[in-house]
Amino acid sequence: MNILVWLILCLLWGTTWSFIKIGLADLPPITFAAVRFILAILILLPVIQLRRLPWPNSSAAWKLIALTGFLQFSLNYSSVFWAEQHITSGLAAVLQSMIPVFGLLLAWIFLPAERITWLKIVAVLLGFFGVVVIFIDQLRIENWMAFLGCVAIVAGAYCAAQASILVKLRAGEMHPASLVCAQMVAGLPALVIYALIAEGNPMTFKWTWSAVGCIIYLSVLGTIAAFWLYYWLLSRIESTKAMVISLVTPLIAVVIGAVFLDERLPPQTLLGGISIIASIGLIVIRRRARGDHGLTNNEKNVLQIHNSG
Repeated sequence: MNILVWLILCLLWGTTWSFIKIGLADLPPITFAAVRFILAILILLPVIQLRRLPWPNSSAAWKLIALTGFLQFSLNYSSVFWAEQHITSGLAAVLQSMIPVFGLLLAWIFLPAERITWLKIVAVLLGFFGVVVIFIDQLRIENWMAFLGCVAIVAGAYCAAQASILVKLRAGEMHPASLVCAQMVAGLPALVIYALIAEGNPMTFKWTWSAVGCIIYLSVLGTIAAFWLYYWLLSRIESTKAMVISLVTPLIAVVIGAVFLDERLPPQTLLGGISIIASIGLIVIRRRARGDHGLTNNEKNVLQIHNSG
């Protein structure tokens, strides 16, 4: 089950790149992101109420939600959308792939049970190398704004990794739907304020059927379904192994863009893809070890999705 959810997440987040690209043809970036999350909240709230899912009920829990929501939904998403005005999407994909690199280091600091091993280091670097290879022809910084865009995306990648680590550490008892909804509520005000100031009145924008369709897809599948599954998975496997999804999504995005959007498939995609798949094979899919006897059933289930190092 864990492996299936992991693969579904790769597919969901791999497709969001194309829908974001299509939607940005009509809508400014931060407004686009804000409306995506507003719709997701409006859909999630009645689901939570109808299913009577528990809300966080302590000040400590809401402080955690406020922090992780700001990191994940305010800083991370706004940095990516803003930066892609100044750098190529390929360079953005490479820099976003720093998430598992930061995650590996942060897990070592905050989650003592998740040890750093040479196997994990080699696997993460191999996957990062694969993403670099795929987008090698887009790795250019043309001016200072492009440089600032690179800095912003790296900072956003750190924020995303830190949010995941904090959720893994302190939010294990929260229901995934309630958690992601509360995080979006916490992270949304900063996006809305910035969008209104920097991008203007949303009623004047070009709300085409294409843009609306992209918002619906990104809200329902790219946000609600994806984060619900991600937080469910994060509570069951090591954080690093959940975050390496960000190494796979650029590969999926390139293939989908070539098949459905008539985009050029870089000739080096095969080499980069092999490197990424090899990375995933090292860090996620585990050969059954002889020494599993004596572990609890839960530990055995966790070990089935990753190499314990």
